[in-house]
Amino acid sequence: MAYTIALGSEAPDFSLKATDGNTWSLKDFAEPKVLVIFFTCNHCPYVIGSDEITRQTASKFEPDGVKFVGINSNSPNTYQEDSFEHMVQRMNQHHFPWIYLHDKTQETARAYGALKTPHFFVFNQNRKLVYTGRAVDSPRDSRKITVNDLEKALAELIAGKKITTPITNPIGCNIKWDGKDPHWMPNEACDLI
Repeated sequence: MAYTIALGSEAPDFSLKATDGNTWSLKDFAEPKVLVIFFTCNHCPYVIGSDEITRQTASKFEPDGVKFVGINSNSPNTYQEDSFEHMVQRMNQHHFPWIYLHDKTQETARAYGALKTPHFFVFNQNRKLVYTGRAVDSPRDSRKITVNDLEKALAELIAGKKITTPITNPIGCNIKWDGKDPHWMPNEACDLI
């Protein structure tokens, strides 16, 4: 069985504290037509290099009923910059157009099978997984981007079309698991394709 949840899977539930001080669960996002859940963090150069592209995508598709939710599952014991306090500071500084959740126990990352930061999961109105993987092909250096797989998938989904490429490999840093080497991944974790 693959580590990352399979296409057609229902979005796993969660109950996580956000930088806005509220605790959010999956049912709180029942209204949007499309839900994009992505695993991210504060320190990763792939996240920092592509956050503005992600912002543009979130803003572009918001009128179509697409909601973005970021989740930081990284252990602050590995990188102190990934602490909840630093999450709040980062949101106050950048005002990203998404809810930013803290997966302190890392259980949500395991439930989704998140591999990297960033790693995107797109769920349709029935909250079934229709796309998983990367947003762009060069997240660390946006000047080298040649394709935005996330935007393409969202555009096809909104248009009622079949998603041409529903699975891509996420590009980024490993999730930083508590008590493990920064490069450690669970044994069952592997590339998607």
